[in-house]
Amino acid sequence: MNESDPSHVTLTLTSDESLVLFAFLQRFSDTDRLTIEDQAEQRALWNLCCVFEKSSVGAFQGSYQEALAAARARLRDED
Repeated sequence: MNESDPSHVTLTLTSDESLVLFAFLQRFSDTDRLTIEDQAEQRALWNLCCVFEKSSVGAFQGSYQEALAAARARLRDED
């Protein structure tokens, strides 16, 4: 968590991770398909998962499922 603003998380990626993840997400945005085209994408996603795991330890005061449901509700587009 970002200690100066607990409602934000700051992630640190290598420039290689950033570029590979950007290409992966851009492809998904263009095609609506999540597919791994190169093992580097899988590695970058695993690395990102580790970063999230480290930044999220202790972030959930209550139930993980409740926190996830609330976060999803806040992020959804309004109908």
